[in-house]
Amino acid sequence: MERRTVAAEPSRSAWSGALVGIGMMAAVDEIIFHQILSWHHFYDGATPEIGLLTDGLLHSAELIAIVAGFFMLLDLRRKQTLFKPKAWAGFFIGAGSFQLFDGLVDHKVLRLHQIRYNVPDLLPYDLSWNLFALIILIIGLAQNRRANKELKHQTTAQTTQA
Repeated sequence: MERRTVAAEPSRSAWSGALVGIGMMAAVDEIIFHQILSWHHFYDGATPEIGLLTDGLLHSAELIAIVAGFFMLLDLRRKQTLFKPKAWAGFFIGAGSFQLFDGLVDHKVLRLHQIRYNVPDLLPYDLSWNLFALIILIIGLAQNRRANKELKHQTTAQTTQA
């Protein structure tokens, strides 16, 4: 019986992981900082009702990202083309990128909200938020580098066998 080898889809694996990572980090932000701690809403420049509405929109977007990412992962798995190292790298790159974008663009450039209000010094919160984002992003980039080496090794091994 001949065994058929199906080529992995590393790029699609990474993008599906990134969607799940973006959605999960948005969920962590929304659940912990918006709901449990009540430190801020997605948009704090208007009434509390508008703040809650924007939280709901963020929640909807995060769910869409998670569901779309999981459907992509399941499709890759069904076709046996999922490259797990790239999916995990994408997850951490997506999560770290979301966190860093939120910390720099949403908080500082667009001023949609701050991490926390009514504190004497916001700097420790900003530094912690963005440092955490960088750590997650670096983990993802390191995993991506490792996945690329593994992919190259697999490709080289397949061409020498042929």
